[in-house]
Amino acid sequence: MKRREFIALIGGAVAAWPLAARAQQPSSLPTIGYLASISEAADRSRRAAFVKRLGELGWAEGRNVRIEYRWAAGVLGNAAAIAAEFARLKVDVILTSGDTYVLAAKRATATIPIVFASAGDPVGNGLVKSLARPGGNTTGLSIELTESVGKRIEILREVVPSLHRLAILFNVADPLVDTEKDAALADAGRAGFDIVRSEIRPDQDLAPAIEALKGRVDALYVCLDPLTFSIAGRINALALAARLPVMHSIREQAEADGLISYGPDFPNMSRRAAELVDKVLRGTSPADIPVEQPTKFDFVINLKTAKALGLTIPPALLATADEVIE
Repeated sequence: MKRREFIALIGGAVAAWPLAARAQQPSSLPTIGYLASISEAADRSRRAAFVKRLGELGWAEGRNVRIEYRWAAGVLGNAAAIAAEFARLKVDVILTSGDTYVLAAKRATATIPIVFASAGDPVGNGLVKSLARPGGNTTGLSIELTESVGKRIEILREVVPSLHRLAILFNVADPLVDTEKDAALADAGRAGFDIVRSEIRPDQDLAPAIEALKGRVDALYVCLDPLTFSIAGRINALALAARLPVMHSIREQAEADGLISYGPDFPNMSRRAAELVDKVLRGTSPADIPVEQPTKFDFVINLKTAKALGLTIPPALLATADEVIE
């Protein structure tokens, strides 16, 4: 992603959903408030999977259900305003993703049901009381982000046998990233790596943070949040220029010229979130719907990036990948 594209994505986020223009009159149809933490373009495959599964369950948009779409584009202030709008509109259920964005919805309403399509640590971050008995007005799907950190570091070690110094990059402005960041620091330490913490913020240029790692570390582990997802292409381009292999958590980040990703299949989780929304619309309380966990993890290797970095991926590892980008 070019710098001007990154600025347009983040800086123009509010313009992407003008509140007065987008707000519509209440409808007699059941209404889903769809609050995506990422941009409209980045959300395309997840949105399609969600709507398709809703259709399979008997919900036809515009016929027997209404969906109010909003995209926060990685900006928490947008999420808070959108959640407040949904509370005013009295939608029947709010669908969102990401611990910080679920909490924004919970702050806006204690009565409207909330379904999260993905959350990194729903119990630890206070989204639900427990996975089996969520309580309150919230349920959804956990992506077991912290539980899979060790696997990502293990894969990175196989891909970069000379790895001794590892940078952990995270958005310091999002405190809910701490669970994955702390797990990454702990797992990397147990693996015997020297660790460098790399902090980024939404309002700062990314280039100096990546440039500061050049020659100091052998690889980069990126902690997932809406910001790092939105700027994955920029992270990857700068890391490639600094000759740094990058480990991500989401397929799209590897597709954006990252080296590797290992994590849940997010379109599949959007399909499963549609099933939870269906239960809520048919009268089941979120308090009584257990939080679900991933059924499938995606392992993606970008051979184009590996070749550009001069890395040879072990054949045994290639054979286990769900997708190899050539």
